Amino acid sequence: MIPQPRWGYWRILSQCEIVNFATLRRHLGRPRADALVMDVAARIAELLPDVRILTAGRALIEIGFEREAPEAGAADIERLRKALACPFNLDGESYHLQVQFGVAVAPSEDCDDVRLAEAAESALEQARSEKRVVMVDLSREDLAFDRLTLMRELPRAIAQGEMFLQYQPKVHVRRQEIASAEALVRWQHPQRGLILPGDFISVAEEAGEIGALTMWTLRQVIADQKRLAAEGHDLTLFLNISGMLLADAEFVKEACAIVSISGAKLGFEITETAVIRDPDSAIQHLQTFADIGVQLAIDDYGAGLSSLAYLKRLPANELKIDKMFIMQLTSSNRDPLIVRSTIDLAHALEMEVTAEGVETPSALALLSVMGCDMVQGFLLSRPLGFDAFRKYLADEAHLASSANVQSFIRPESFWKRA
Repeated sequence: MIPQPRWGYWRILSQCEIVNFATLRRHLGRPRADALVMDVAARIAELLPDVRILTAGRALIEIGFEREAPEAGAADIERLRKALACPFNLDGESYHLQVQFGVAVAPSEDCDDVRLAEAAESALEQARSEKRVVMVDLSREDLAFDRLTLMRELPRAIAQGEMFLQYQPKVHVRRQEIASAEALVRWQHPQRGLILPGDFISVAEEAGEIGALTMWTLRQVIADQKRLAAEGHDLTLFLNISGMLLADAEFVKEACAIVSISGAKLGFEITETAVIRDPDSAIQHLQTFADIGVQLAIDDYGAGLSSLAYLKRLPANELKIDKMFIMQLTSSNRDPLIVRSTIDLAHALEMEVTAEGVETPSALALLSVMGCDMVQGFLLSRPLGFDAFRKYLADEAHLASSANVQSFIRPESFWKRA
């Protein structure tokens, strides 16, 4: 059984890359080289049996685990580095692997999965250039953001094009195809670098800028959806709507006007807590969106105080099970029961179900058996910039005719280009 994050502990995520993979492939041949990552994973599992291992490409492995302190995680990574420096016996011949580690750490009670993953990627980039293990501690004060400064800078950022979108696809399990995608807003700050939603969405709400940010997002998603449709990918694109805006009649009126004129296939994701704040107004406005053809998804279901009284009244097409249940699906006794009953409930209410946070093949297989309609998570795709998302859709090796959900998993070379 894989241990899960415990309160008070630290989450460690490492990206481990075989730097000399191209050279090894020339000596070993492509078939044997493609299996090399499994040899590395086996050696890691032998040394640290409690870690979670995901092969993210032919030369890239992600390693996740928890420890009492960052220093303990650093010590384990150093043990791995030394172990992987020892020669590998491959078909009777000895080979040396050159391996680099990028590591991100954060307290388990205050950890955003996307931010942790992107910090590990950034650390690996730095490790490549500096030829050493690089660890990023997301709890450090010098990495924290000054909320007051962000409040002042946010209007300028929206006006001057510092915001951009990434898309994370949702794959339909039975149809074996990409069904839709979720738009995720990012802030590329000229001095601070990439700022993720967890650091600025609440700031936008406090500063009264969430309406302007959402309108920018809505217009950009419409433009992107039309461009994708013109290229033969007529997918529904979803964007998140803040609970503050569901009670704002002016926002609803303006958004409906923009959507109606556009003719784009759009969906809005809303959380349960957004509805509970002002249920009568929220449900009325959601019905207004549904009446003009906007698909509605209930996001993060189960993370808050789930209320069947509100659920049965919502004009939603889709229910998204919160990733906290999915990430522990194969290592918990209760989570599978909760997920299965939620899927049955949603189907009884004529809603499709999406599982967020799918990161392992075993979780994907179990969700398929349970009758889950769609899956979303790092196993299938990370959030992608628009051009990378277009490449993802256009890649001939991953068309629906492949008839294999596993085919949506991309090789390491794709993620480097993305």
